[in-house]
Amino acid sequence: MKTYLDCLPCFLNQALRAARIATDDEKKVKEVLDEVGMMLKNIPLVSNPPETGRLIYRKVSEITGNWDPYREIKDKSTKKALSLYPSLKSHVEKSNDRLLTAIRIAIAGNVIDFGAGRAFDIEKDTAETLKKDFVICDYSRFKDCLDETDEILYIGDNAGECVFDKVLIEEMKKSTIYVVRNTPVINDATYEDAVKAGIDKVATILSSGTDAPGTVLKRCSLEFKNVYKNSRLIISKGQGNYEALSNEKLPIFFLLTVKCHVVANDIGAGEGDIILKRM
Repeated sequence: MKTYLDCLPCFLNQALRAARIATDDEKKVKEVLDEVGMMLKNIPLVSNPPETGRLIYRKVSEITGNWDPYREIKDKSTKKALSLYPSLKSHVEKSNDRLLTAIRIAIAGNVIDFGAGRAFDIEKDTAETLKKDFVICDYSRFKDCLDETDEILYIGDNAGECVFDKVLIEEMKKSTIYVVRNTPVINDATYEDAVKAGIDKVATILSSGTDAPGTVLKRCSLEFKNVYKNSRLIISKGQGNYEALSNEKLPIFFLLTVKCHVVANDIGAGEGDIILKRM
């Protein structure tokens, strides 16, 4: 996905939110806004948003000196998600279509996003997602691909959300490689966050090698790219990964909750819609 003009004020808002989480020093917050504002004029619209996000969040850390400002938020999200895990498993076990319910649960976890700037309530939003109709649902194609492969590449998104992903991984019953960010960026999951969620018990955890809030392939490690290009089924969670990978031709299924009108227009949905889309 390219960068749209409406992304530019969003970048500035993201910088402001992140800076205020990173520091109480208003002078440093102002410095962040000044620096990011000057960066925006040089952003090529042909680049995808996570490429710019990488530069913005790096600038926030450089100026504030805080390289993981969302650490406490991520830990709280994981603890809350783990408290819901038994009820999430119960929903799957009681459902008429266990796999589809597990997919819904994985998508429900995508509300745990502190980059999009949308308020959320994990329990309330999960309950709503379990009842909500898909606007785009390539479920039959997903099941066909799942039947034809022995291994899944699962590109994760946010800390806390990993717990919801674990439910789907357990239900698919396939060998899974779970991808996390290389270093902290927003509340995106790192190796440490995935382990706290118990992902290491159900999948092999692999770093993408990038510090962008999305899987920007040119910034990823050679190890990840080798696994990626040879995968027969790729699950991509969240908006950042959609923004970075939506132009790819590999067998990628995008699972997400749409959280902004720019992504909504690009994907052909509305804000708040839940998506299972094969590009």
